[in-house]
Amino acid sequence: MSEVGLRLVPDRGPGDVDTLMGLVARGDRTAFEALYDALSSPVYGLARRVVRDPARAEDVTQEVFLEVWRQAARFDRDRGRAKTWIMTITHRRAVDAVRRSESHRRQEDRAVTDEVVTEDPSERMIATEEHDAVRTCMETLTDLQLESVRLAYFNGYTYNEVATLLDKPLPTIKTRMRDGLIRLRDCLGGHR
Repeated sequence: MSEVGLRLVPDRGPGDVDTLMGLVARGDRTAFEALYDALSSPVYGLARRVVRDPARAEDVTQEVFLEVWRQAARFDRDRGRAKTWIMTITHRRAVDAVRRSESHRRQEDRAVTDEVVTEDPSERMIATEEHDAVRTCMETLTDLQLESVRLAYFNGYTYNEVATLLDKPLPTIKTRMRDGLIRLRDCLGGHR
C-alpha cells in the first residue's frame, strides 16, 4: 500500500552523495532533487541546533541548498566528501543567521533604551556608571571570552550552543567562560 504523494527515498551512502554532487555540478536537476532528499534532514537538523528557531532553520536550509546549486561546480572531490562540504556551508550560514539576529536585536535594544526616560536623575547616573563599569571590564576579556560570555549571559545560549556557534570544543568554552567571569568579577569589584 502506498500513500498518494508519499515519496520513498532510498538510503544512499556517502559515495552516492558525492556522485550526485558531480551531476549537480553539471546542472542535473534530478540529481539535485535526490541530493536534497538525501541531505535536507541533516542540514535542517544542524541549522535548527544552531539558530534554535524552526522557521529560521528552514530559511537557512533553503539558503544552503540554493548555494549548493549555484556553487556545485566549485566542490572539489579530492578535498573531502560532499556531505561534509554541505554541512560546513550549513554551519556557516546558521552562524551568520545568529549573528545577524543578534545585531538586529542589539539595534532594537538600543532604540528602546534611547526611548526610555528615567525620572530620577540619581538612578540614571548610577545606572550609567554601572553600564560604563561593565563595558570597561568587558574590554579586558580576550575575544573568545568576550564572545562566549555575550552569547551565554546576554543572549541566553547554553554552553553547548556557545561551543557550536563558535566552533570550539565544549571544555575550551567552559574554561574561557569561567576565566572571563572571574576576570569580570575581579574588575567589577574594583569599581565599587
